Amino acid sequence: MIFGLYWPDHSDDIVMYDVPEPLMIEGLAAYREGWELFFAHNSPGPDRFRVENLKIVAGDTVAFAHGLLTIGGGPDAHCRLTLCFEKVRGKWQFSHEHHSMPICLE
Repeated sequence: MIFGLYWPDHSDDIVMYDVPEPLMIEGLAAYREGWELFFAHNSPGPDRFRVENLKIVAGDTVAFAHGLLTIGGGPDAHCRLTLCFEKVRGKWQFSHEHHSMPICLE
């Protein structure tokens, strides 16, 4: 369900901040294109994404989750992950997804 594999669970106006360009992706069509580009360069597989330290906070109509994400295959990439959800007509939908990678400034 995570990472754009099941589009019906995503809001039509989803916003994603991702590591590769563009800086911000808006809307479900652009979100799909972003993932298509990712999978064109990274084959899918059962251990492609590993989430650790996942924390979830949920209210009646909004929720968020954050954790650490490892993207496998080749040299593993380690990212921070934040997901935001909204309950729309009784169904939870992804409304925001954010990936970031730490950089060393020294």
